[in-house]
Amino acid sequence: MPDLTHGDDVAAVNSLRSAVMRLSRRLKHQRVDESLSPTEMSVLGTLSICGKATPGELARKEHVQPPSMTRIVALLEAKGLVRLEPHPEDRRQKVVTKTEQAEAMLAESRAKRNAFLATLVDGLDEDEWAKLRAAAPVLEKLAHL
Repeated sequence: MPDLTHGDDVAAVNSLRSAVMRLSRRLKHQRVDESLSPTEMSVLGTLSICGKATPGELARKEHVQPPSMTRIVALLEAKGLVRLEPHPEDRRQKVVTKTEQAEAMLAESRAKRNAFLATLVDGLDEDEWAKLRAAAPVLEKLAHL
């Protein structure tokens, strides 16, 4: 565990926070569809990973309130990017799934962002690239805690 009373650990946490935030902002500018908010894109990405979910499940995964997720899902449905289907066990609920149009847009977005990252990585030396490859699973774990 980091010792946030120790100078080196404090500096490392601060550096990690700053770098992740800057890189995230730069990646957000590499959008394919400017009409979608980052939150809408994130919901589509979550659906791409989990396949389908109720609005309540999506709200928990995206760390937003259920009424906000209901609005987001309605916007995505109006744009033809998600479909609402009856819940198989609870008629009071709906299940949200992404459409083929959403999957195509996500694939294009991933390709654009991956290409952007590849150009950045091209500026690293082999040792830096090896360290970044080794750190990727750890960063992935942090993103999902």
